[in-house]
Amino acid sequence: MTEAGSAWPVSEHGLLSGLPGAQRLLAWARRHPSATDVLLACALLPLAMFVEHRGVAAAARPLLFGTGVLLVSTLAFRRRHPLATLAAAGGFALVHGFFGPTFSPAVIAVLVAVYTVGAYSPRRRALMALTALGVLTAVVVFRGDEFAESLARFVFVSAVVVAAFVLGVNVRMRRVYLASLRDRALRAEHERDQQSQIAAARERAIIAREMHDIVAHNLSVMIALADGAAYAARTDAAAAETASLHVSATGRQALEEMHRLLGVLRNNDGESPRTPQPGVPQIDELVTQVRTTGLPTSWTITGEPFPISPTAGLALYRIAQEALTNVLKHAVRPSAAHIRLTYADPAVTLEVADDGAGPRDTAAPTGGHGLAGMRERVAVFDGDVTAGPSPGGGWRVTARLEPGRVSPDAGSVVSA
Repeated sequence: MTEAGSAWPVSEHGLLSGLPGAQRLLAWARRHPSATDVLLACALLPLAMFVEHRGVAAAARPLLFGTGVLLVSTLAFRRRHPLATLAAAGGFALVHGFFGPTFSPAVIAVLVAVYTVGAYSPRRRALMALTALGVLTAVVVFRGDEFAESLARFVFVSAVVVAAFVLGVNVRMRRVYLASLRDRALRAEHERDQQSQIAAARERAIIAREMHDIVAHNLSVMIALADGAAYAARTDAAAAETASLHVSATGRQALEEMHRLLGVLRNNDGESPRTPQPGVPQIDELVTQVRTTGLPTSWTITGEPFPISPTAGLALYRIAQEALTNVLKHAVRPSAAHIRLTYADPAVTLEVADDGAGPRDTAAPTGGHGLAGMRERVAVFDGDVTAGPSPGGGWRVTARLEPGRVSPDAGSVVSA
């Protein structure tokens, strides 16, 4: 907020809000509107005692005093019944004008009622009430004096009445404007909270997907290696030792990847982690790791390779990792697995297949998070994933993506 805004707080009462103690007084008045109206009527009640005695019969003076009291008392209901208050005040003012002076101090209550109608009544009804009041004013003003003097008095009174009405309309418009600003601020705050929640949910999904890929794959490899080491320990101590070393190496690699991921999440000083995220070149290490479990795995690249973004490389690596994990976990007696990466600008296709015999247990890969995670990764690059039995037996996962066309959710556009 600017200095001017802080010096004069915005409120429907304008500059009154800048007076000492006015904020508390206005807040109390907003909480107790009926009590405020009663206090206003009591404050104006002494005006009914000031009655002009010249030219007024003695018998009419009590009537003038009574109508003046009733005229001022109508203000106690001004906000609850603004139109009825103006009608009652206008009627008492008309009686007061016929039996006494045309304009006594108590007539100020009529101006307050006009202001209230402008501030709290619908515009069409307010204009009709203002027109009726103008007719009553003309009746009172033009009742005995010369026309020129009566006309001047009517113009003056009409100007004062219209000014009170315009002031009330201005206050009402200011109140509506401030209410719209508050509503807009609340909606903006609500939308900001919603966007924060959506962003947090998206980040949680990304973290869960990365953790699933890291933990599931490395644990599957470690389990396969541990089973092989236990079997080889009976007949081949050297092979068992080699398998055990691979288990520890795989565990260290999993810890390193988890530390890197958690380091990115905890990093607050803007420094990047020292170890880069895996990509297409690291698929060689992935294939070597799977081979140590005893599953022969081949890895070929076809087509003319072209540069792809690190995000696309990470997606390809994770898809290959998840597909090989499913081979280790769910394939039925596989004798080999194969990975083929095909470049066909602007698309890249990754295929992971095994030659398992018999029907495959598809409940886990399709009902779990692996295949869903693959689809989420390629969706960023306008790609798709298919998974199902191979014609010659086994299982095949095919992922196709276009690294050169990144969706807005990816945060940037990378040209191939």
